[in-house]
Amino acid sequence: MDFEYADALNQAIRLLSLRHRARAAALLAPLGLHPGQEALLLELDRTGPMIQAQLADALGCEPPSVTLMTRKLESAGHIRRAPAPSDKRASVVELTDTGRALAARVKELWCALAEETLRGVPAATAAELPALLRTLTANVDTRPARDA
Repeated sequence: MDFEYADALNQAIRLLSLRHRARAAALLAPLGLHPGQEALLLELDRTGPMIQAQLADALGCEPPSVTLMTRKLESAGHIRRAPAPSDKRASVVELTDTGRALAARVKELWCALAEETLRGVPAATAAELPALLRTLTANVDTRPARDA
């Protein structure tokens, strides 16, 4: 691969990532959310209550980041934390009624952001993008492999 192509590809991915995050932040701000918090809400909405460590793994981020997000979302009344029945050192996180309502609003924003992002992209190409992007992500993932 020559440098010109590599540079164009890497720059395009970098700019997409930056612009997408900025656009997401702008859409989430009126809901009182910061980027990353929506992913936590959506994960809990998708899976139900889970231990913070499992949530960190599911989100692909470090446990201290999840701890900070859960504290903020808990103080806003969107989630609740309770000691895990099997391990009092671990916390189980779950959505509150307001958290479920907020997750529903986030889903609407996420659909709008996806439509905005894919504007002008042929339907066939758009259909292939999730799998392609998962492959690209796996190719650059430096996290240790999880035990299955």
